[in-house]
Amino acid sequence: MRKKPHTQVEQRLERLKAGARKAGVKLTHQRLEIFRELAAAEDHPDADALFRATQRRVPTVSVDTIYRTLWMLQELGLINTLGPDRGGVRFDANLEPHHHYLCLRCGLVRDFESADLSAIRLPEAVNALGSVADAHVEVRGVCAACRAGEAMGRAPRPTTGKRSTT
Repeated sequence: MRKKPHTQVEQRLERLKAGARKAGVKLTHQRLEIFRELAAAEDHPDADALFRATQRRVPTVSVDTIYRTLWMLQELGLINTLGPDRGGVRFDANLEPHHHYLCLRCGLVRDFESADLSAIRLPEAVNALGSVADAHVEVRGVCAACRAGEAMGRAPRPTTGKRSTT
C-alpha cells in the first residue's frame, strides 16, 4: 500500500478516532491499528489488502474484524466506499451516457440525464493518471419515499453502503 505524508495520516487518524469515540465505539488496539493503516493508505485499499497490512503489526487480527470495522466506519460516515456496495454489484443495460441517483437508505438507484454534468471537462490531474474510458456522476442522498417515511415517523430503512462519485 502506498502511504500518505505523516501530517495527513495523523489528521485522518484523529478524525477516525474522534468520530468513533463520539459514536461510543470502543477504541481497541486492533481497531486503532486498522484506523492507522487506513489513514496512511493512499491507494484506497480493499479489505484484503488492509488485512495483510494490519496483520504485520497485529498477527491476531481477523478478516472479519477488518470487515466489521470498515463497515462500522462507513456507517458512521467516517469513510467512503468505492465501487460496488456491500449488497453486491449492480448491473446497468443502459449504455447511453447518463448518471445515477443512489438512495443511501433503501438502495434505490435511478438513471438521470444532465447535459451540464455530461459536459464537465475532466481536469488535467485525471488525465495525468492514465487514460479515461468513461466518467459519470453518482449523486447520493435520501429518496423522496424514504424522506416521506421519516417525516411520518417511520424508522429509516437500512443503508446500503455509500459509493463514491465516479
